[in-house]
Amino acid sequence: MIHKHLDYYVKHLNHDIPAGLVVFLVALPLCLGVALASGAPLFAGLIAGMVGGIIISWASGSQLAVSGPAAGLTVIVFNAIETLGSFTGFLVAVVLAGFIQLILGYLRAGIIGAYFPSSVIKGMLAAIGLILIMKQIPHALGYDISFEGDESYMQESVSTTLIELADTFNAISPGATVVSVIALLILIGWESSFIKRIPLIRLLPGALVVVMWGVVYNILALRFYPSLAISDKHLVSLPVTEKATDFFQLFTFPDISFLSNPQVYSIAFTLAIIASLETLLSIEATDKMDPMKRAAPTNRELKAQGLGNMISGLLGGLPITAVIVRSAANINAGGQTKVSSFVHGLLILISVMFFAKYLNYIPLSCLAAILLQTGYKLAKPKLFIEFFHKGMNQLIPFVLTIVAILLTDLLKGIIVGIVIGLYYVIRANYTAAISMTQTDHHYVISLNKDVTFLNRWLLRKLLNQVSENSTVLIDGTKSQFIDYDIMEAIDDFLHSAPDNNIKVETIDLAGKEKIQDTPVLLKK
Repeated sequence: MIHKHLDYYVKHLNHDIPAGLVVFLVALPLCLGVALASGAPLFAGLIAGMVGGIIISWASGSQLAVSGPAAGLTVIVFNAIETLGSFTGFLVAVVLAGFIQLILGYLRAGIIGAYFPSSVIKGMLAAIGLILIMKQIPHALGYDISFEGDESYMQESVSTTLIELADTFNAISPGATVVSVIALLILIGWESSFIKRIPLIRLLPGALVVVMWGVVYNILALRFYPSLAISDKHLVSLPVTEKATDFFQLFTFPDISFLSNPQVYSIAFTLAIIASLETLLSIEATDKMDPMKRAAPTNRELKAQGLGNMISGLLGGLPITAVIVRSAANINAGGQTKVSSFVHGLLILISVMFFAKYLNYIPLSCLAAILLQTGYKLAKPKLFIEFFHKGMNQLIPFVLTIVAILLTDLLKGIIVGIVIGLYYVIRANYTAAISMTQTDHHYVISLNKDVTFLNRWLLRKLLNQVSENSTVLIDGTKSQFIDYDIMEAIDDFLHSAPDNNIKVETIDLAGKEKIQDTPVLLKK
């Protein structure tokens, strides 16, 4: 069995190692940015990235999801550190949050993820794609003032984003712009049929070529055209240690004295719930993007995230979730198995220990170009056209989810989308559950599937349409469950029907209601 699994992972190494490298390059500045936005030490973001890749990738059942610090939690983290007045105290809450997630996994709470409508999930993906595009344009043009917001909208509204975009065009960095524009052209060209026909080139991911291009450009520009060079503030910025052993001095450990502070427990519970919801949404979305259409076990995912958060908190890291942006970048780069996520975590560890100063040569505009392409793939016009053709019951939840996320944040937008989606589900169930056909004075009322109190008004409406001196057949053959309220409405009709000379016959109704003391109905 182990040998079989090993063969599976080895078979995909040629795809997973390059994809892991791409995810590492994308995740690196995001780990730092989320830490900065959270008011935490920068190294805390890197620890979370390492744990997400090295630990959670193997504990998880998902082959393509990538875990790490999420921008969606930045406001909660920032406020929690401020409330407790201590980062080491906050780490206690992270460990407790992980323990709560572990319990949720054993309680099988992961089933919640199966109840998100497809239109809402794809709306979330499209919204994240649009956010990525808007948020990465400043990075691509060399106007980097906001680290947070690369993955969510927790602190910023559409108006502030548009203002920032307008300001961006007044403060363009020529060097960064040249790098990102050519990087985008490389990425587009790399997916052309011409490039795909060349075996040797096909082995190299376009994103890796883009990073190589950016580094070489800047080295040459610094030497020959300093005015077109990219400044240090627009390059990746990692903490540099003098020797590898200094790496271990960067860890921070939780202050267990905060276990006596009741605020720690409320913060832990909030972190556990929000992180679990974001994870389940990301896993659901990742499964939909998986070219192999594999489905990750959600309860196992909650356990994996719980384990990861406990370890991250113990080592001084930020809270972790499955992150859709990095997962999308993983799929986009050709990742096939969880090895790619593991490689990305391993590379974060190795880079911080040995190569931090060399990675600081990479322009942020390269990474912005990679994310711009990812954003386009998530929100491409073809997707909107597909939903238009599917009909209003799919298009409206899809569009409103996007609008709600853009106007508020990821979680609030998802809640709005689910409510809208639920409305259309109830509406569809309402109209399809009961139907009536008429031939002269003979009526057939069919209960087409399980019927509940939501269908009672429709049933009464149809029964009221039955004319005097008629015969009615009420057929429950297709139903496995008939709510007590429906049985009661039918029973009322049975009692009143003789007054209008209506003969009623029923098929397969009795015994399908929860409450067994319903009056016995006529049977054919």
